[in-house]
Amino acid sequence: MNDRPANGSGNSELSSADIDAATRRLMTALEALESAVERRREADRDENELASRIQALGADRSRLADELDGSLVKSRRLERVNREIAERLDAAIGTIREVLSAGEET
Repeated sequence: MNDRPANGSGNSELSSADIDAATRRLMTALEALESAVERRREADRDENELASRIQALGADRSRLADELDGSLVKSRRLERVNREIAERLDAAIGTIREVLSAGEET
């Protein structure tokens, strides 16, 4: 069943050149594996960094949306106060004109 001769000698025994070639192939394969692992680690770091940036952008977006809502409320309040002041000024101007007109008639 075994192709090797019983005494351990014969053509099936590996030569030093065969062992060296196999060793070189193994080293090349290990280097390729190490390179692939390093590329994967870099990709994972890049992915984690991107996820962190996306999370930070989401937090910034929420904060900015809250600030915008607050600014809109403040802007509407200022518009309402501005209208009230304009109405009061118009009323005051009208009263002053009436007083001036009444003073000129006397």
